[in-house]
Amino acid sequence: MKLGIVGLPNVGKSTLFNAITKAGAESANYPFCTIEPNVGIVNVPDDRVDVLSKMYETEKTTYATVEFVDIAGLVRGASKGEGLGNKFLSHIRETDAIVHIVRCFEDEKIVHVEGKIDPISDIETISLELILSDLETISKRIERVQKQTKSGDKKAIAELNVLNKINELLENSKPARLADLDSEEKELVKDLYLITSKKAIYVTNVSENQISDADSDKYVNLVREYAKAENAEVITLCAKLEEDLSELDDQDKLSLMQEYGINESGLDKLVKASYKLLGLISFLTAGKQEVRAWTITTGTKAPQAAGKIHTDFERGFIKAEVVSYEDLISNGTMLAAKEKGLVRLEGKEYVMKDGDIVLFRFNVT
Repeated sequence: MKLGIVGLPNVGKSTLFNAITKAGAESANYPFCTIEPNVGIVNVPDDRVDVLSKMYETEKTTYATVEFVDIAGLVRGASKGEGLGNKFLSHIRETDAIVHIVRCFEDEKIVHVEGKIDPISDIETISLELILSDLETISKRIERVQKQTKSGDKKAIAELNVLNKINELLENSKPARLADLDSEEKELVKDLYLITSKKAIYVTNVSENQISDADSDKYVNLVREYAKAENAEVITLCAKLEEDLSELDDQDKLSLMQEYGINESGLDKLVKASYKLLGLISFLTAGKQEVRAWTITTGTKAPQAAGKIHTDFERGFIKAEVVSYEDLISNGTMLAAKEKGLVRLEGKEYVMKDGDIVLFRFNVT
């Protein structure tokens, strides 16, 4: 999973990126501090992996991972190249989803590129640039496909209909992700890599003084109302506090979180929101040699899940020996779970569930 962190300059992107990745990206109080995108790969926090590692006294523990890309601050006119915009926009196309950081705090010491705190205006500035970039991509494609339809090419005609649907949305300043497309229609335009077709998470960045009462914050609620219209996820955090937390050991971190009345870190919030947004779950493999979490999409069947481990596992799939995490933990050992009939043999049509602990049986000749 690759998430692109976007937003106007000086909204807290690099501060948050540093906090969740500890990558040491440069963060400063001036526009375009980030030129090339900073990339950080972080483990997905998962207590189940920790528990299983202790249970099996495993030699190796491997978490699922998320790749965060800190993309430079976009500005008005980015789609036309302002502020190195074209270069920045190309980086966004390579991500699975967009994490849009929105400044919801006031601080005279930190300049705002627009000169005022207005989260909805900030969102619309970024959204418009992404839409304009997609409009340029769509118009070029429409022009080419229109020529193909003159010969009666059925696929071209179908594609043109999809392109026109998306184009109408974009022209009305709405993102391509709101287009009502079925799976076949999505496939026709998949290779366009439209930026606004990517799902989005809005991260309302508040001050340390706001975090304990963020649910009633006027700026945060404005963003929530805006996000409802496009079924986007919204999480609230304080990038500065996340930065402080990232420097502490577990005990001090817990104490500081309790002091501010928060029960999970910004990384935990982001990962949960991202998994939900992209329809992702994790299954687990466990043994003395390794305990590992594997990320798959909701609805994945057992053979395809096996293929995440190795293509031979999918090709030679026979059965999957499955137990739920809860059943294994409540019974203490795999043997005890088997004795109670909680370990099942599942076939090719089994749809994987979050937290399944699996041993795949396969045969490749």
